[in-house]
Amino acid sequence: MKYGFVKTAAVTPKIVIANPKANAIEIIKFIKQANTSLVDLLIFPELCVTGYTCGELFLSDVLKESVYKALNVIRKSTTGKKLLVFVGSPIWKEGKLYSCAVVFQNDKILGVVPKTYLPSYSEFYEIRHFTSGKNASGFVKICRQDAPFRVSMIFSAKNNENVKVSAEICEDLFTISPPSNNHAQAGATIIVNLSASNELIGKSDYRKTLLKAQSGRLSCGYVYVSAGCGESVGDIIFSGHRIIAENGVILTESVLFKEGITVSEIDTERLAYERRKLNVFETNSEGYINVEFDFNERVENLTRFVSQSPFVPNDADSLSTRAELILKIQSQALAERLKFTCLNAVVGISGGLDSTLALLVILRTYELLGKDKKDIIVVTMPGPGTSKRTLKNVVKLSNAVNVHLRKILITESVDRHLKDIKRKRGVKDITYENAQARERMQILMDIANAENGYVIGTGDLSENALGWCTYNGDHMSMYAINSSIPKTLVKYLVSYEAQRVKMYKEVLIDILNTDISPELLPSKNGKIFQKTEDIIGPYELHDFFLYYTVRFGQKPEKTLFLAIKAFNKIYSKDDIEKYFKIFLKRFFFSQFKRNCYPDGIKVGTIALSPRGDWRMATESSVREWLNNLKK
Repeated sequence: MKYGFVKTAAVTPKIVIANPKANAIEIIKFIKQANTSLVDLLIFPELCVTGYTCGELFLSDVLKESVYKALNVIRKSTTGKKLLVFVGSPIWKEGKLYSCAVVFQNDKILGVVPKTYLPSYSEFYEIRHFTSGKNASGFVKICRQDAPFRVSMIFSAKNNENVKVSAEICEDLFTISPPSNNHAQAGATIIVNLSASNELIGKSDYRKTLLKAQSGRLSCGYVYVSAGCGESVGDIIFSGHRIIAENGVILTESVLFKEGITVSEIDTERLAYERRKLNVFETNSEGYINVEFDFNERVENLTRFVSQSPFVPNDADSLSTRAELILKIQSQALAERLKFTCLNAVVGISGGLDSTLALLVILRTYELLGKDKKDIIVVTMPGPGTSKRTLKNVVKLSNAVNVHLRKILITESVDRHLKDIKRKRGVKDITYENAQARERMQILMDIANAENGYVIGTGDLSENALGWCTYNGDHMSMYAINSSIPKTLVKYLVSYEAQRVKMYKEVLIDILNTDISPELLPSKNGKIFQKTEDIIGPYELHDFFLYYTVRFGQKPEKTLFLAIKAFNKIYSKDDIEKYFKIFLKRFFFSQFKRNCYPDGIKVGTIALSPRGDWRMATESSVREWLNNLKK
């Protein structure tokens, strides 16, 4: 696929023990199905040509002859097909028997990877029949072809440097030093595991934990497929568990005890970026050989899920856990800062989402410190753009949380200031708007000086990315508590607190349902006139663009491709592209604001602090990013 996606399928066929001919027919059926579905990489279980539980029959010349006939039929079935196929089979070499992954593409056997670690404990006794391929090398003749035979082998796409596949087999993963460790260091971005792991209570959960951890540690895609129910004999049963993971996340998995095919796409571009970013990711390809294969670069629809809100967990349980953790991180960080300064929090609240979240965090902080929340200095500063609804919610929220609210009107002082700098009365331009934001910050800073206070900033990550803040106005503070919380996540955090603390619920829900606005232009009939998302576009799109641009360094054309997949039922392609251009231009132009942004706690993988996470020259050109988007 295009953009570095590799469409991957894991298959558990319905096999017959010791009948390679019948099993080959079943394997070929899935090869045809996968090819029709434009699969790039197809993986079958360990020893699926014969069945894992053949026992003493593995030593039989009859089975050996039948295996090679079956492999030849499988090979021929791949003629004209570009998908890369890994099939588990016994292979005999120089008088020894190995459990192997045989790799096919387009009528060729590209290589044979033997199993390294052979379990011989409990129900397993592989050493009785098989030999470890740990030190194997050279070639093996199969179907009249000489194929490389070794563990240290990478199958590399000819036309995409990020698509590199290596294999390990079942027990290899469960050992203290899996071959996949070396594969990844040698450059493999995808590890496939042909397995015959039996099912026990808790084992499927253990498997998932192991795969998430291994794919995360190695910054790789990991494809696992196990033998199915047809293998179940005697005292053991197999479940056909199939899992596709990427960088610590399960993309998809099968249900247990059901043969079939499981499909998703692994993003090798993302994995390559992750490795470049991690300067502790060591590389070492000594002893490895590269086997090239053809890879289809084509555009098609993704089957993998693309979340509209990548900063927000998709299920309610994870969301609650995440929300509580974030609020604890914020409040603990603020507690440490206030303990150090021995000062009280000063916060300006507007009735909007960001300042509401800041106040909720401050309340938690004072509870942590055992301080009286009446010492919190809460200020609201209505101006000409303040709506009746937001002002009413400021009062209701202050009463609900039992803090003293100071109300300071700024309209007259702003008018006087504009007159002093000889601005024409009645002009509602950017100077008019920013004068209000700077007047508010001046008030907060001066109150802090006068009353042993410490100004807590309310601006969020999305505003920081877009530069949607007034330089030296709401852009500034003494501690920016929301600086790494994007707008989409701010909403969920406020919603979480609304459900957690019932006395806040009514007013918080109304705040959540209020249009997002800086309220710097006069309201109409007491209602909000200036709506942020009408001006710069929807925050859900901007947060999506931010996530993929900063977290993975993606090309705009790829991010646009994913955005269309995620939002095609909500926005047109033209609208998504229009808002993406707005994002890119604002993101680049606003770096000068981020370069002097105040301290603020980092809570996730994305932050724009110039001290730790995002160093970028103010003069950086956006041209190449816009040109890429035009593609």
